[in-house]
Amino acid sequence: MANAAEHSGANGHAGVIGGSGSRLGAARLLLWALAGALAVRQAAVVLSVPPGQWLSGFHLPDGLPGSLYDAGQFTGTPFAGLVLKPLVGLAAPSLEVAWISLTLLFVAAIGLVAARALPDPVPRRTALLAAPVLTALMMVSLPVREASSPGQTAVLPVLLVLLAVFRVPGERPAGFLIGLAAALQPALLIFAPLLWLTGRRPTAGAAAATFAGATALSWAAMPRDSWTYWVHHLAGTGLGGAPDSLANQSVHGALLRLGLTGPAEILLYAALAAAVAFIGLRRAVRYARDGQLLLAVALTGCVAVAVSPAGWRHQLLWVLLAVAGKVGRRAADRPVWPVAVVLAMTLPSAVLLPNLAALAPVRDNVLLLAALAAACAVPFLPRSSPYWREPVPTAYGKPAAARWQRVPLLPFWRRVLSRPNLLLELLLIRVGYSLYSHIRAAAPTSRDLAEGNGSQILGIERVLGLDIEHAVNHAVVNTPWLEAFFNFYYTSFHFVVPLTILAVLYWRRPGDYRWARASLGLATVLALIGFWLYPLAPPRLMPGLGFIDTVHGPQDLANPSYGAMTAISNQYAAMPSLHFGWSLWCGIVIVVLAPKGWQKLLGALHPLITVCAIVATANHWVLDAVGGAVVVGAGFGLVYALSGPRRLRTALPGQRTGGEAHEKEQENGPDGGRGSGPEPGQELRTPAVARTS
Repeated sequence: MANAAEHSGANGHAGVIGGSGSRLGAARLLLWALAGALAVRQAAVVLSVPPGQWLSGFHLPDGLPGSLYDAGQFTGTPFAGLVLKPLVGLAAPSLEVAWISLTLLFVAAIGLVAARALPDPVPRRTALLAAPVLTALMMVSLPVREASSPGQTAVLPVLLVLLAVFRVPGERPAGFLIGLAAALQPALLIFAPLLWLTGRRPTAGAAAATFAGATALSWAAMPRDSWTYWVHHLAGTGLGGAPDSLANQSVHGALLRLGLTGPAEILLYAALAAAVAFIGLRRAVRYARDGQLLLAVALTGCVAVAVSPAGWRHQLLWVLLAVAGKVGRRAADRPVWPVAVVLAMTLPSAVLLPNLAALAPVRDNVLLLAALAAACAVPFLPRSSPYWREPVPTAYGKPAAARWQRVPLLPFWRRVLSRPNLLLELLLIRVGYSLYSHIRAAAPTSRDLAEGNGSQILGIERVLGLDIEHAVNHAVVNTPWLEAFFNFYYTSFHFVVPLTILAVLYWRRPGDYRWARASLGLATVLALIGFWLYPLAPPRLMPGLGFIDTVHGPQDLANPSYGAMTAISNQYAAMPSLHFGWSLWCGIVIVVLAPKGWQKLLGALHPLITVCAIVATANHWVLDAVGGAVVVGAGFGLVYALSGPRRLRTALPGQRTGGEAHEKEQENGPDGGRGSGPEPGQELRTPAVARTS
């Protein structure tokens, strides 16, 4: 383990970095500038707290006398309290600036040390950009955002462990740093068994001795507080927030949230914690001996937080370091694990998963599940794997030049023939839709402006002879069965049909799936711009015009909230109409790709029925549908301009020609019945134009 640490850390990748080109150097500077901007933003958020409230965030008594745990809010160890209590007497402004500055400097140092610890061989681009990218990601991660608050020392133990493993040359000095980290966060003492099992026994002994000495010092200085922390609260359990709160992302906290209590919960927690510690340490030792020491350290840190009685969110920075591991034999699968980790560590769980009761156990424990997956389940590749350096390349179709000769095709949007990774697609769709919902809800909602734009739209329609909304609305209201039909159609098919089409294309025609998905996404982004620039009151919210809201019931137009619907979505996000736009996208995709005439007919009828439904229910103007058609047409046009025609002009060997060139894979499932790639040693040959760059 020591040799691996010296090789990965001390020698590092200086030769690789020294030969960097000007383009990579410029990218590195831009990424460091981004990391700096994010650090300034985080500092501004923390420093915006009034000094009095900021000092109270330490949850420490004023001055040296007084108990640390009388209020039950301080979660640190007695040793941490012994170090922090003298700081309370310092001037608030200077302490604020010093605290947040040191915290953010520690984060940058973690990024630098971790980047230097990546296992060889490391591509030049990765070696140059890893440190600023990791630092920027940590700056926006949930652990760092919470660890920047006063009194939290979660970042420092991570840095101490990384310095001990990768930068400090001596065994006992390294053990001293790990012992200090464990004195601040006792669960990190689990690094001592890792060191022992990987041959660094003097370091493990020094770590245990340092931890014991720091704990004894705190017992001598604060016996009452030490008794409260170690005996009464069992290593801090119950201090700070409630043990079953969402902030406690440990196995113990998850069991409490599931409703388990008493001796049964304690026994189950002890059994699960022992299993996680055994499996996680075993995997960490294996990867350490394989030369992936950074991954081993990250997995051990994940185990420490998961098995701790109280594993707070700000202590889970270890999960982000686990992106050092490689997962998947195919090149197309490599981004799945890093993307999943980054999303879990930077976005609220409500963005990742819908608000459904059945998903609550997963949604409430996203960070814990990420830590457990890294420690116990994710099949990271060993360096001896033939796919470590050269994963199975992605098969690209031969580029077909666009008809617009002055518009260059973007190389990263080359037509891919294979089916994309399902997990990555689900994450993309879920996060994309959640961001769409948040942006739509945050669009301007000025009632006067929206009603003024509504009057403007109605005036234009009268000039064009398109003002049919009132007549259609009342005709449908006077025909109960037709009203029920349009209400059902409006509320039922908006999401079901597009998702069904995407699912069918993903399974049956993966090449066309990417074409259709990209066009839908671009059309939706353009619609969001329309919502921001042109808030529009739909007919049902226009006062004095006599429209009847058949879906939501009567609206009190004197009340700006318009009832409960306002809490669900922005009522003025109407131009363009994505209800019609998405249905038009569905119709176009079905008409273009469906093999049978009756399927094409159903596809063509869907947008026609939808436009009737949105007008009949008084939810949109006719011109809203025109706007929806414009953004959908623009979405398809942008995909054509950026990636070329849908049909491949030249087929690869073994692929059919024409419109069916890339639409049929082998019959045995997503990977053609052969898993995610050829067996080790089997040569995979693809044309030069199809190989991954």
